[in-house]
Amino acid sequence: MTGNPGVRREKSGSPWEEAIGSARAVAAGDRVIVAGMMPDPVDGPVPGEDEPYEQTLSAFRSALAALEPFGLDASSVIRTRMYLSHARDCDEVGRAHLELFGAVRPAATMVVVAGFSDSRVLVEVEIEAFRGTAE
Repeated sequence: MTGNPGVRREKSGSPWEEAIGSARAVAAGDRVIVAGMMPDPVDGPVPGEDEPYEQTLSAFRSALAALEPFGLDASSVIRTRMYLSHARDCDEVGRAHLELFGAVRPAATMVVVAGFSDSRVLVEVEIEAFRGTAE
């Protein structure tokens, strides 16, 4: 299978990438899309277990780190998606989003889902960034 020369895929080494055949981030044209990110347990407890605010910060920081190989940061983010396992966490997840992206104001979506592959996780996030020139 040959790849498209206009598409760049960055892997992080996560076992999920090999297990399901995905990349951490993919750049195509003027967009960089970062895969869903959960709080990163780093071989231990989930950061901020039972704390949606802390889990959201952890997940978004991992997503923002995935933009670094492309020379991008939070100011390049144009869209965010937040998936929550409980509607009660909307305010805390929103507070974390505001802290990280309040000055940027990306288009944002927040959805409540049935759950995640790790039951300790309360939130998963995705980001999309623009790496072109503004009009």
